[in-house]
Order: sequence, then C-alpha cells, then structure tokens
Amino acid sequence: MGQTLQTTIESRLPGTHSRQDLVRVDPHAWAAWLRSRDDLAAVPHLAGWAEAGRPLIVRRRVPGEGAETVPLGLPLPPADGKRRIGLALPAEHLTRMDGPSLAEAAAHAPAAWGGTIAALVALGERYDLHPRPFGGLLWQTVTGLRYLTATSDLDLLWPCQVPIPTGLLDGLAIIADIAPMRLDGEMLLPDGTGLHWRELRDAPEGGTVLAKGLDGLAMRAVAPLRTRTTA
Repeated sequence: MGQTLQTTIESRLPGTHSRQDLVRVDPHAWAAWLRSRDDLAAVPHLAGWAEAGRPLIVRRRVPGEGAETVPLGLPLPPADGKRRIGLALPAEHLTRMDGPSLAEAAAHAPAAWGGTIAALVALGERYDLHPRPFGGLLWQTVTGLRYLTATSDLDLLWPCQVPIPTGLLDGLAIIADIAPMRLDGEMLLPDGTGLHWRELRDAPEGGTVLAKGLDGLAMRAVAPLRTRTTA
C-alpha cells in the first residue's frame, strides 16, 4: 500500500479530530483491540490491516461514545460483504494520514470515469480547491483492495471556506448530469462539518441544510453558507 500513494504525509494528531480525517493505527494497539473482538476473528483483511499501513477514517460519534477516544471506522470491500467496522481508540495510538486528491486517485478509477474526473479537477482549479475522494475510490486507492464496482458512486469531499460560491455548486450539477456514475459528496468546512453539495445547491435562500459534524447532526441556515459570487 505504501507504494500506491507517494504523497502521504504523517504527523501526530492534534487534540481535536474532524470527520473524514484518515488515520493510521499503531499495530500493537490494533492487535490488542482485535483480540477484544472475538466476533471479528474470521473477518478477512482485519488481522493485517494496521501492519499493512492501511488507514481508518474518523466518523461521527454515536450515543454513548465519549470524547476520550476518537471514533473510527473502515468498510470492507464489496466482495467481502461491504461490512462497516466501527471502533474507537485513544488518540495516542493514531497518526494522521493525508488522503489522496482526486487527481492522485484518478489512476485507480475505472477508465470510463476519466472525462468526469478531469472535469471535476478543472472545476476545482477554477475555485482554487482540491477535491478528494471518499467512498470506494478512496479505499481502493489507499488499500490496494478492490472496492469499486460497475454501480459505484464517485464520492467527493470539497474542502472549502464559507460562503461557498453557487458557481461551484452549479458546476458540479452540470458535470453530474452527464457523468457515467452518480456524483455524490460533501462540501467540507474547516471544522470538519460536511454539507451535501446537492442539498446546499437546491435549498431555498431562506432555508436550512443538514450539517454533519463529529458530534452529531444539525440544521444550519443556508444564507451564510452560500454566495452568488462566482469565479
């Protein structure tokens, strides 16, 4: 896996963590956690996950999980049941891993996606943004396992500041209308809050949009999040 992503940079996690962060787990801590989960003993890939340098992703906390640990998850490939594994570990066992940009992950995508990916990268450049994948394309890129199928979506994160230009959202809609796959994803704010791009685009000016954060869900007013200024 280390050879599949040359732009990976690691550093110790700070005291706060955001949804969609990628982290690597200390192999000893991973092995100790796995020994505590007899129900996962026969699940493929898990035993060597940390030793192979494969990451986990920071997810939203569920009720009952405290702030003393970081909520984490990983999905198994579709061929292995597409099961989602959830856990929580202390931050001292984790190191941050910068995820690949969409441009870097393009080599791991189906050939039929090439034109759409090129258009999305160009759209990002127009707004000085660098989208990055999550979902199947992310996991296929960072693990070397097969996650994408003929019916897979292209899921993207757009790290950005607010307000978000409607020109960017409209550009996404134009690309999505002719893409060979479903184009899904979030505008990712600096604090890790995620806003579904299509919901944000289609919401009325005086309306609200669902915001996904580390500690839960909330409705936020659209007006401060969106601007009519375009690039």
